[in-house]
Amino acid sequence: MQFKQFYLGCLAHASYYLGSETEAAIIDPQRDIQQYLDEAAANNQKIKYIIETHSHADFVSGHIELAKKTGAEIVFGQRANTTFETHKVKDGDELAVGKIKLKFLETPGHTPEGITILAENTENCDEPMKMFTGDTLFIGDVGRPDLVGSKGFTAEQMASMLYDSLYEKILPLPDETEVYPAHGAGSLCGKSLSKETWSTLGVQKQMNYALKPMSKEEFVQTVAANQPEVPMYFPKSAAQNLKGSVSLDELPKPVKLSSEEILNFDGVVIDVRQSVEYGAAHIPNSINIGLGGQFASWAGTLIPTETPVAIVAETAVQIEEAFMRLARVGIETVKGYILMEDYTGETKFIEQVPVEEMKSLTETEKGLQFVDVRRVAEHSAGHAPRTFNIPLDALSREIDKLDPDNPTYVICQSGYRSSLGTSILENAGFRKVYNVTGGTKAWMDAGFETEMSATACGR
Repeated sequence: MQFKQFYLGCLAHASYYLGSETEAAIIDPQRDIQQYLDEAAANNQKIKYIIETHSHADFVSGHIELAKKTGAEIVFGQRANTTFETHKVKDGDELAVGKIKLKFLETPGHTPEGITILAENTENCDEPMKMFTGDTLFIGDVGRPDLVGSKGFTAEQMASMLYDSLYEKILPLPDETEVYPAHGAGSLCGKSLSKETWSTLGVQKQMNYALKPMSKEEFVQTVAANQPEVPMYFPKSAAQNLKGSVSLDELPKPVKLSSEEILNFDGVVIDVRQSVEYGAAHIPNSINIGLGGQFASWAGTLIPTETPVAIVAETAVQIEEAFMRLARVGIETVKGYILMEDYTGETKFIEQVPVEEMKSLTETEKGLQFVDVRRVAEHSAGHAPRTFNIPLDALSREIDKLDPDNPTYVICQSGYRSSLGTSILENAGFRKVYNVTGGTKAWMDAGFETEMSATACGR
């Protein structure tokens, strides 16, 4: 058996290659598909099946393009409302990939059409089964049940389905079964995913909070509670995956813009440089979403998919990378770009404040506003004194809680989200905005006092 996990860190997304003899299958492919074609060529195998465990909400899949280039069948669970030719599978169905037997389980709960795939190497009966759980079972967590409200299900109804899927179909499997989910830490498809990208079912029975013995009622309450925000692009990506997407090569490429054109651009200007570079000098009215972090997730969270976009970067390679990453979350409206070295117009700057200076300011300055843009649970678990919690995804909506005339300091965990937060505040007319470098991690590493709260600043 040939097996490979492809892990895309910026979306915390895992896809998989399974091969045997002359055949292969791809599970939950990302939108840019060349790596799967390369892997098949390296193994002298032909991709026979492209299997989607469900209609993904957090990224746009490349299954249509991959099928066109390979002739492979696209496989979904029987409840998936696809608009393209699809091989639908139900409980107990089996497919063969060379000497690999694939058995399908219907496991609704994260989505109604969710499936789990059991892969057995028939040439080696002693080899543990590989289980591809999609967003049903993660390492340390389970899929969130609140993403399909538009389909007529409540979070409680979906959580009830998820309980049945886990406790009746997955947990009875052997403890040595290897678990390979579609996501890891950083994904918004769950609330406490592990950094580990695979595990065994036996380990998960011991470590995963959602797999502890409990009644269905307890499970529903536990899993449905305290889920993170739902990014606005999620429903559109899920719908696009059921409809199918065009090839990346078919998307119009952005054109080079002049300094005047970028200053007057009718849309959102994204500066993809690091926070220090952005802080030193940036184009007015741009927002800083650095390529070094979860770029695509935050772009999809904050920018409507139909909005015209222009990119500011240091290099042409960064432009290409940003274009591809935006397409991965369904933003196909990148109209133009400019390299910072070619920009000749006015610039603005955001002062970068180290945590040592920030600590002194909190002790001496009475009028400052200290905003923590992490999620509520992060802030509650430990934060710098005097911080006021407004999660980044809510900052534009709740900006009236802050006084634009007061000095405003923004902190997150590392300095990535806070730089984006400062750009939002600057564009909203805040006069004095500062980014706290290193974030809460640097604050704690310095040994400074932190506070904990059951709720974040009354929110």
